[in-house]
Amino acid sequence: MLNLYLKQGWVILRQKGSHLILGKGNDRETIPMHKELKKGLEKSLLKKLKLKGDKDK
Repeated sequence: MLNLYLKQGWVILRQKGSHLILGKGNDRETIPMHKELKKGLEKSLLKKLKLKGDKDK
């Protein structure tokens, strides 16, 4: 999941425990660095990534 965000131009701002806070412009997103993400969280993160990627075009 992290690699998808990084390829879209997001940068790691900071880390607290097992959670990374990424930023791109004024947008912020928290990505947990667990071995597996639950289905709903994964779907939500992908949806946000696609929506914000479309906004940049």
